[in-house]
Amino acid sequence: MSDDATWGERYADSLMNTFGPPKLTLVRGSGAHVWDADGTEYVDLLGGIAVNALGHGHPALVEAVTSQLSTLGHVSNFFATEPQIRLAEKLLTLLDAGTGKVFFTNSGAEANEAAFKLTRRTGRTHVVAAAGGFHGRTMGALALTSKEAYRAPFEPLPGDVTFVPYGDADALAAAVTDETAAILLEPMQGEAGVVVPPEGYLAAARAVADEHGALLWLDEVQTGVGRTGAWFAHAASGVRPDIVTLAKGLAGGFPIGACIGVGEAGDLLEPGNHGTTFGGNPVACAAALAVIRTIEDDGLLEHVTVLGQKLRDGLAADPRVTEVRGEGLLIGLDLVDEVSAEVTAAAMRHGFIVNNPTPHRIRLAPPLVLTQDDADAFLAAWPVILDEVMGS
Repeated sequence: MSDDATWGERYADSLMNTFGPPKLTLVRGSGAHVWDADGTEYVDLLGGIAVNALGHGHPALVEAVTSQLSTLGHVSNFFATEPQIRLAEKLLTLLDAGTGKVFFTNSGAEANEAAFKLTRRTGRTHVVAAAGGFHGRTMGALALTSKEAYRAPFEPLPGDVTFVPYGDADALAAAVTDETAAILLEPMQGEAGVVVPPEGYLAAARAVADEHGALLWLDEVQTGVGRTGAWFAHAASGVRPDIVTLAKGLAGGFPIGACIGVGEAGDLLEPGNHGTTFGGNPVACAAALAVIRTIEDDGLLEHVTVLGQKLRDGLAADPRVTEVRGEGLLIGLDLVDEVSAEVTAAAMRHGFIVNNPTPHRIRLAPPLVLTQDDADAFLAAWPVILDEVMGS
């Protein structure tokens, strides 16, 4: 391919067609702003799908990665490193788990794979998961994801998984038996368009799990690490899970994931049961520690709570929006018509990156450092964006 070819053409000629044509070729970022190869600036309201917690180029993250890489970049898991140990201790403290153990991975799907294997160590195989849930694209994680379009090309998948309607406590209770190893739920379903369960749902899941001796596994890959204005989205429920999986925003864009076993669940995986080459890498763990420290030092949980409420209120004020859901800076909304793809394209023309997870839903998951000015600019542009697609 010649140097005169466009980046899009070069992408199509060299990368597998797993994502379709890229919307943009991005070349740099700063805070919640990114620039494409043509020099056009955008406010990034997707944040790498809830990954870029501190936005782009944050000095705390740059310093942590640079410093760690200059001293110790990688060791195998025959050895321990200080960042790995400190991060595990910090996560257990934030989770208020009492006792527990952490297994580090490189992604959310890998964290869920580790958790899936952990549930098998109970001696049971049955898992109850929710329709609309998303847990990853690897074979085990895919077996726990209900969407038929994702599953069908790769079946048969690891079996013994039952899907029930999300938020329906009665359906959950009916599906769980004394042969169930685990109940797997997201505190809010992100991929489905930020679906929030009824109050008391997680508590009901905890009660059902206890009744049958099953583990309660909460996938906080998208909702964790301050995204909803709390360290964990399930915290307000008062529920103590047995397993929590994390990734996305944990290291602010540096690949990492974590499977946390709470209490006795932390001891289910033993030497030889599981492994990883890069999981727990000291650079990734240093990045995660920097993200957590910055969220604490800069008061970002409060910032996320206040700014998220302002965004939700502003978006809901337009009559072409039928519902707004979420907490903090994980926001989903429903449009009166199935035009989310057109709205996403119009938003990009106006300089804002948003996501359309379903034909009538828009999702926002911007950096936790999104400024008041950027939020105001988006709310001012929002009616104009909808006018362009739906008319006034």
